[in-house]
Amino acid sequence: MARTNPAQFMRQVKQEVSKVVTPSWKETWVTSLMVFIMVIAASVFFLLVDMGFAQAVKLILPNHG
Repeated sequence: MARTNPAQFMRQVKQEVSKVVTPSWKETWVTSLMVFIMVIAASVFFLLVDMGFAQAVKLILPNHG
């Protein structure tokens, strides 16, 4: 791969930065809401799995718990 000089590098950086798009407030809001919903769903899932494992342990070891 050929080396680029600093001027070429700066042109390439400027070109790439011009491709960056800032999301709108609506996109940011919807994405944040989806993350929040997924966190809640994952929390409920792991709570249920943990409760299931706890019940299984109580069945296997009835005197411990």
